[in-house]
Amino acid sequence: MLSRIFNISSRSLDVYRKALDVTAHNIANAGNKDYSRQVLNISTAFPDKMAGFIWGAGINMDTIQRVRNNFIENQLRVSTQESSFFDKQSILLGRVEQIFTEPTEFGLSESITSFFNSWGELAVAPNSYALRENVIAKAENMSTRVETIHRNLETTKKEVFDEFKNKIDTLNGLLSNINELNVKIAQQVHAGFQPNDLLDSRDAMIDEVTTIVDAQVFFDSNGSANISIGGILAVDLVQSIEFKITASNGKLNLTTLQNHDLQQIKGGELGALSDVYSNKIPDYLEQVDNIINVLFNSVNQVHSTGYTINDPPVTGIDFFSNYKNGVLRVNNEILDDPNKIAVSADGTSGNGDIAVQIADINNQPLLNGNTIVESYSSLISKVGNEKATSDSLSTSTELVLQQLKQQRASYSGVSLDEEMANIIKFQRSYEASAKLISVADEMLQTLLNMV
Repeated sequence: MLSRIFNISSRSLDVYRKALDVTAHNIANAGNKDYSRQVLNISTAFPDKMAGFIWGAGINMDTIQRVRNNFIENQLRVSTQESSFFDKQSILLGRVEQIFTEPTEFGLSESITSFFNSWGELAVAPNSYALRENVIAKAENMSTRVETIHRNLETTKKEVFDEFKNKIDTLNGLLSNINELNVKIAQQVHAGFQPNDLLDSRDAMIDEVTTIVDAQVFFDSNGSANISIGGILAVDLVQSIEFKITASNGKLNLTTLQNHDLQQIKGGELGALSDVYSNKIPDYLEQVDNIINVLFNSVNQVHSTGYTINDPPVTGIDFFSNYKNGVLRVNNEILDDPNKIAVSADGTSGNGDIAVQIADINNQPLLNGNTIVESYSSLISKVGNEKATSDSLSTSTELVLQQLKQQRASYSGVSLDEEMANIIKFQRSYEASAKLISVADEMLQTLLNMV
């Protein structure tokens, strides 16, 4: 019977020593945000039957288990995709909003108004050379502002493209690392081990993947993480797929090196980058172009019916020569000779009826019942509203994400108070087991002395 006491006590010593090891590991990783608290699962050893009695056999160490809540983890991945999408979209739309610089005296709205006001001033003194030069100056200022907006939007679009490409490189690296960890984890699982730290490292990488792109994650019986992106299995135990950028028909998306057809990416940072590149910036550019084209055609249509103050007067001259790719050009003839600005309706000196008509263009409902400035203001409002919506959704989804992170930290994180209590409990158990061995040894010595 003394041998049973020795066996139970020695097994107990080993278990509680390992329990202290696990506790020490938890405490050492208390500041590691990617670490999941580990617990040593202890069970009662299978009892023995002797002499008609059932004798307890002490304890066994079963597993060292990560403390994880799968429901919280799944919700976190979904919320991460949504939060990163709206956060990135908010940042990008903030850049776009700054490009328009509205409402300020340097905005295009003010430039358009000043341009048409200059025609009203010229109508009062049609032969004034200074006022004619003022019209040209206001037209060139407006043209510069249009070109700046157009160029900056195109530059932002290119920056989005480059960032999208860099994110794909990061994504490919993460998928490759996850595949390597899948192999290591499967090997340890097959060998009967529980690779908790490797699982934590892989989960951290999966979190990064869901920040970048909308991904579906599930785990197989080998413990391997299987991740699908855009309807394509991106990584499993066997392989990881490499993605590349594709931009066709003005749409930015992912494809594989083997050119698989993917569903449109709609979540994560890549989803936001794709949406801004493919939809939002082209829409803003199109609306700017529509507004300037209407201004271009309307001014030229009226101006071409007027007469210059040259001798003899000339008619049929366009004020603007061209508008393409954001570049609005004033007719070189007018730039060389301001007297060729045609403001006379009948060719007589001092007549400014054409200037009055051009000035009045600013008040005409030329775009879906709106004036040119009103249409531009609607565009600015649209940009602002979309930015505000992204801000609001970014804030709300971030709030949900932070709440889920707090729940995960509460469930899976290390509590130093709890670990210190475990240290005391396991230390006392270890000391009691050691004391039991000492008692058994004294009993054995007593028996030997009796012989």
